[in-house]
Amino acid sequence: MRGSIWNGAQAAVRLAKGTALREAMFDVADPAVWIALDDAVRHRARSSADGTWLPAWQRTEQGLTLTDGQLALGLCQRDGRIREWALGEVAERPGLLPLVVIRCADWAEPVRDRARTRWAEAVTVETAVALAPLALRIGIRYRGDFALGLIDKVLRSADREALLPLLTHTDRAVRRFAHRLAVEEGFLSPAELARGAARDEDTVVQGLCAEAALAAVAEGDADDDVLEPLLAARNPRARSAGVTALRRAGRGERAFGFLGDRAAVVRACARYVVRQSGGDPVQWYRRRCAEAGDAALSAGVVSGLAECGDRRDAEVLWALTSYPDPVVRARAVGGLRALDVLDVPRLRALLDDPAPGVVREATLALVPSARMLDDGWLLERLAVERARETRVSAFRLLNAHGGLVRLRAAVALVDDPDDKLRHWARQSVQRWHPTADVPRGAVEVGELLGRARHLFSDHVLKRRLWEAGLKA
Repeated sequence: MRGSIWNGAQAAVRLAKGTALREAMFDVADPAVWIALDDAVRHRARSSADGTWLPAWQRTEQGLTLTDGQLALGLCQRDGRIREWALGEVAERPGLLPLVVIRCADWAEPVRDRARTRWAEAVTVETAVALAPLALRIGIRYRGDFALGLIDKVLRSADREALLPLLTHTDRAVRRFAHRLAVEEGFLSPAELARGAARDEDTVVQGLCAEAALAAVAEGDADDDVLEPLLAARNPRARSAGVTALRRAGRGERAFGFLGDRAAVVRACARYVVRQSGGDPVQWYRRRCAEAGDAALSAGVVSGLAECGDRRDAEVLWALTSYPDPVVRARAVGGLRALDVLDVPRLRALLDDPAPGVVREATLALVPSARMLDDGWLLERLAVERARETRVSAFRLLNAHGGLVRLRAAVALVDDPDDKLRHWARQSVQRWHPTADVPRGAVEVGELLGRARHLFSDHVLKRRLWEAGLKA
């Protein structure tokens, strides 16, 4: 944003020196450039002495014809009378229409009314398409919906080809606006909507197109042009919509292929369709996970078992914690946590797993029971030669211990070479307060705080020692 304001100020200076409008602006198609120009001129008031603007009476007396650049600066002036006069001079000057759109939301009623009149006279399908991105930005302002309302009206009565550039615009707000309009007016076929849901990166557009495409799928109708793009989409929202549509299309058996999808929402939709088709997704998951030697076992299958299974499936998940694929091992540990299965000794052994994902999942499962772990064993894993994920896990669990154990671990890392661990340890020391299980007057507390005294002011250190029953 700061760069846009700076560019706007530069453009204003160029226009004041007589540079042509298109040469002075950095990118006339970028809405931010016009908004920045308006802000820059408004905050850098100029006088007629430097040629920035000429009032109507001077123009009449001197017989001058102002350039687009001069009028552009007049349209942005602080003085509302100047802005209102400049709006009277913009007829047949399409290069100034972006500033007319901005003035449609002007705070001064005379300026706003004249701008709206000018915009209503000038708006066409071409200008509506070109200025829709700017109107969308101005539309969020107070009284800023007029220009966008006219654009919406014009585009609804236009041919669908006119809307196509907005459907693929780089600005996601523009794409959302264009797709809503296209859906409401029926400009796109169900197949086009399905391809849009699969292609677009914005979740709002994905959902809008997917819902509209599915609404067009009749009961028992298997339209491959609609289903296949959705089922093959990279984004989970479109895939889940396609999977849900399988039931309506009478192809519920295909949902089995999505029970192990990488996205949880797709797996949930697949389970719904399988159940509606008379299948049992839980048994399918159990059967697949029991085949521990199957090299093709996917992580999504393991997560699916945890999502719809129960604690009876714990042993199957424990067996998968030694699976060759580290992602499967991590999902198995996450599944045990989801099923609320806690076996501290077995989970503790997983803290030394070479896969960071497994270590993270095991740590999350152990945090509520951190006090059941041997703090000496954890302190050994803070050593610099250990893997970073192991060190982070050990410190997190020691931090969850609280009391004197937390202080020992934090002080041990206050000068650690790892930037993040060092920062975390220093914060932990600074936020430490003695708890009920810390013996009052413990000499070790004074020694530890003394080693970290550079992290405290004298007053705060004195107070911490007093809280621990020690003298400064």
